[in-house]
Amino acid sequence: MSRPSVPERWQSSDTAIKAVQVAFDVEEKVLNAVRRAAFDAHISTSDQIRLLLDLPTSHKPKRPRLTVTLSDVDYATLAQRFGLPAENRLEIKERALQVLIGFARQFESTPADSQS
Repeated sequence: MSRPSVPERWQSSDTAIKAVQVAFDVEEKVLNAVRRAAFDAHISTSDQIRLLLDLPTSHKPKRPRLTVTLSDVDYATLAQRFGLPAENRLEIKERALQVLIGFARQFESTPADSQS
């Protein structure tokens, strides 16, 4: 049976489609060591594991960002906290960003001994 022709623009993702995600059950100290090394190198934990296993990595620069999933209830809670309408999601996001920035400033000014 012959394989149907794949459009050229999809051929580069053909390998990724065949890839299988592998999970390693490890002790917390191994998990923390790998995560810390990845954090210190500004790479993903997946890339850190690939480096440790001598596998190639994409080394594409990653846009530094944090993500969180917010439900409608979360937006309503944040809207109340910030005194905004729940529909004003863009402004809620901006205010949440300011909370994160404030946390980072406070975190940086706190002595390392008190951060743990």
